[in-house]
Amino acid sequence: MNTITEKELFELVGDEHQMTSAETPLRPDAFDKSDSDKMKTIEKHFHLIMEEMGLDMTDDSLRGTPHRVAKMFIQEIFSGLNPANKPKISVFENSYHYDKMLVEANISFNSTCEHHFLPIIGKAHIGYVSNGKVIGLSKLNRIVDYYARRPQVQERMIMQIFNELKLVLNTQDVIVVVEAEHLCVSSRGIKDSSSYTSTIQYSGIFKEKENRNDFFNLMKKPN
Repeated sequence: MNTITEKELFELVGDEHQMTSAETPLRPDAFDKSDSDKMKTIEKHFHLIMEEMGLDMTDDSLRGTPHRVAKMFIQEIFSGLNPANKPKISVFENSYHYDKMLVEANISFNSTCEHHFLPIIGKAHIGYVSNGKVIGLSKLNRIVDYYARRPQVQERMIMQIFNELKLVLNTQDVIVVVEAEHLCVSSRGIKDSSSYTSTIQYSGIFKEKENRNDFFNLMKKPN
């Protein structure tokens, strides 16, 4: 019987883009440190990484890179890890009694593959039917952005967006589609620059094919 080594397992999980949890894996003490302290530690270690690769860290172009990377990690591309950065979502009474489907399509996002820390670049499309509450359009973009700004796998990201919308809107009538290019596929490994990954999650009225088709038609960008 062949046994797989730990390093082979690491490669398998990464190449197959497997996830181990529907929630972002975080330690209980993940936010005990301040952002400033985290940035100092990341800056120190990233300096060592660059130095280990043979880069001249006295060069004016490179000296500030560890600081810039640390700031980018904490304050920008991984800011969605911190619940303190979760957008405040207000819902309003559906006072105009609009009872049909609302679709917000082509929501751009940038995320990061948790297996290789390479970019995931894509679009999210959201549809819902009000159960008496509505949400500001820009808040849909903010929800997508929040869950994208963390080390991710696409399947987890779509579930996090989907569950958040159901909770906030207090309805099962939600559908989410995510389409993305993964640079861990296009720039390494198989190096396939033409492929992209699509995921879909839905419940409520969207279990009916007719309603899903209406959503897909509304997703299409008008000419």
